[in-house]
Amino acid sequence: MIAVVKETATKDQLDHFVKWIEGRGFKTNVSQGDNETIVGIIGDTTQIDPFLLESMDIIERVQRVSEPFKKANRKFHPEDTVVECGHGVKIGGGNFQVIAGPCSVEGKNLFDIARAVKASGATMLRGGAYKPRTSPYSYQGMGEKGLDLLVEAAGELDMPIVTEVMDPRDVQLFLDKGIDVMQIGARNAQNFPLLREVGKTQVPILLKRGLSETIDELLMGAEYIMSEGNPNVILCERGIRTFETRTRNTFDVNAIPVLHHLSHLPVVGDPSHATGYTRYVRPAAYAATAAGADGLEIEVHNNPSEAWSDGAQALTPAQFDDAMRRIRLIREAVTAPVEEEK
Repeated sequence: MIAVVKETATKDQLDHFVKWIEGRGFKTNVSQGDNETIVGIIGDTTQIDPFLLESMDIIERVQRVSEPFKKANRKFHPEDTVVECGHGVKIGGGNFQVIAGPCSVEGKNLFDIARAVKASGATMLRGGAYKPRTSPYSYQGMGEKGLDLLVEAAGELDMPIVTEVMDPRDVQLFLDKGIDVMQIGARNAQNFPLLREVGKTQVPILLKRGLSETIDELLMGAEYIMSEGNPNVILCERGIRTFETRTRNTFDVNAIPVLHHLSHLPVVGDPSHATGYTRYVRPAAYAATAAGADGLEIEVHNNPSEAWSDGAQALTPAQFDDAMRRIRLIREAVTAPVEEEK
């Protein structure tokens, strides 16, 4: 349930209303926008008489919310959320960012890749120190040493780090290392203990859509994080598993505008994992940009044939540079004001 507060309400009146609601066993989420203030009421709201609330001096109107996700719901928070990712980088609300780097941190070549992607316009550095792999015998990542290399590269280039956390027991390590954005990968999208643990931090979380998750399930994953007190969630469409076998996954471009309609959270597209093949990454990135994504996550490697993981989907620095030039053009087209016909 949401209660829209009248413009004439004072801060004391709003505080009193929130305490009154919470005193009856409900949680609240107050969203103060430029045009209106909304109080989200979370709990079994069938116990609340909406006519009672509307009779109060400060309440404009009351509306029930049928979707199970509340804090992630645009009805609770009509204006776009802007997530601060560190190093002055913001995403959402018109702030578009590109996250680029190798699938796995392999060593000092990370620095060459990082310098190349930044020179082409990437604003955030990605790289996996811990890797979830289908086979237990595949390369699992450098672990803590990989985190140290990411921190060193990010410090040199003044770029936020995006890297995956797989285990609730590692969250404190990521905090101690100063990781800017913790990524929850597709295989952990419904690892609820992990979602709750990262929700106890205030670090931005890049939440990827699960292998076969519905859009509502992705939003419920975000709800797990936000219900623990962390509002800094970035959603990521990275393709879902379908009957199609010509690509690694099926890139659900539809999800980008749908998520923007349903939620106030920023939405990122990952064309690398979505397609699985270098030849398809750039067209999918352009499609995500045109669909209104708030950012892209793209894998880049200076020698893809020698990459320790997922080299088949990595762009070379030259290919990434070309992609960034075209992405800027698409962004200009989709964000340009349109003059109404007279």
